[in-house]
Amino acid sequence: MSRKEAEKEVRSWGFKFVFTWTDGPDAYYPPHTHNGLTTHLILDGELTITFPDDKEPKKETFGKGARVDVDAHQKHEVWVGSEGCAYVIGE
Repeated sequence: MSRKEAEKEVRSWGFKFVFTWTDGPDAYYPPHTHNGLTTHLILDGELTITFPDDKEPKKETFGKGARVDVDAHQKHEVWVGSEGCAYVIGE
């Protein structure tokens, strides 16, 4: 799927603000939240996410083609794989 097609797909899910983002290898996002629901459609590479406030937090890794949703105000922490990661974000 091309970037343009992926952005169109994410818009079709009801997200109004849509953009493509690329992280370099081994990028890290410490625990944080967003004010609204966000989605990530992975175009290339992989990311690992955990929700530290869950009753039993676990790390889960997602790769190309995966959709990862994060609820509004849900604390999450993210590690990018050694190859980096490109994804379309919908907010």
